[in-house]
Amino acid sequence: MPSERGTDEHEAGEAGTDEREAGEAEPRGRRRRREQRPPTDYYGIPPIHRAHWGGLIEWYFFLGGLASGTYVVAAIAALFGRPEHIMVVRIGRYLAPLLVVPCPVLLILDLGRPERFYNMLRVVKLRSPMSLGTWGLVGFSLLAFLSGGQQAGRDGLLGGAGRTLARLPARVLAGLGVPFGFFLGGYTGVLLGATAVPLWARNARLLGPLFLSSAVSSSCALIQLVLACLPGRHEESESALERGELVAALGEAAALAAIHVHSGALDAPLTTGRLGRLHAFGAIGCGIVGPLLVRSAGRWLGLPPRPRSILASALALVGAFLVKHVMMRAGAQSADDPAATFRFARRDGVPDAAGVSGATSGTPAQSGYQPPTDAARA
Repeated sequence: MPSERGTDEHEAGEAGTDEREAGEAEPRGRRRRREQRPPTDYYGIPPIHRAHWGGLIEWYFFLGGLASGTYVVAAIAALFGRPEHIMVVRIGRYLAPLLVVPCPVLLILDLGRPERFYNMLRVVKLRSPMSLGTWGLVGFSLLAFLSGGQQAGRDGLLGGAGRTLARLPARVLAGLGVPFGFFLGGYTGVLLGATAVPLWARNARLLGPLFLSSAVSSSCALIQLVLACLPGRHEESESALERGELVAALGEAAALAAIHVHSGALDAPLTTGRLGRLHAFGAIGCGIVGPLLVRSAGRWLGLPPRPRSILASALALVGAFLVKHVMMRAGAQSADDPAATFRFARRDGVPDAAGVSGATSGTPAQSGYQPPTDAARA
């Protein structure tokens, strides 16, 4: 009996050891599989800081895009247009300096202290989108005011000073200002792509073309709106502006489609929730589809040209602002999502762009982050 009881106790002990070993092996296996998977949280804390930019920068992006677009449209009309397009040239030259005036004010208000804007003018950093953008804004503003003053002098609005400005070479100013206009219209998107925000950094090469095409499209709409409010008929100018707006809107739609395809799962802020609805029905529906429907349906229904142009232009302007607003807010949501940050930080998720790798130095993959083990959690 003692030997049998000892044998039973020995067998029971071996069974308990096997059970403990099986219990220990299972957590190790689960832990190994968990460590092989990309991390999906950081204890619920975003591993990167969201950009502090808010509504002031959204308006800066919008007004800066309109200023650059109106200048570019006026310059192209002056260099390559017909004599019938003179009203497009005049309106664009007057609008560009008026629209660019609030831009430095908005930047200074966002920075919080005026001397910070002054400090950005003390140096030029060729690898800094913000430094280049500041100097691009200064150069564009100078040319925009010279072109506006030259046009005002030709129209007899500035007296003696206007006669001096009227002698400035208008075509030379237009040629010099076009590169600055294109730069100001697109650099804001490049600035967003140079951050560590997953959605922006993933589309670093697409945000610039998106913002530039949106700026040109909305600027054509704005000039059409002004033309529609002026007395008389300007059919030739309105027809040319409609064609330009259509081409730019198609480019904007192509850039948005490419962003959705290229973002993969990172485009969740653009497709879900209130922001997704605002993107679909506001930025796309109101800004791109709406003007096309109003113009085509208006002609078919016999709507007079003036109210048709006013309504279509207003929709395009609202949509252009919503493009900037949605992209800014979607980037903030992307920065607040730890899963998005880790998904972008994986080796196969980082874009192969020289300008982006340096900008994403704050991502966990490059800072040596490793998921915590069970022992560390304990």
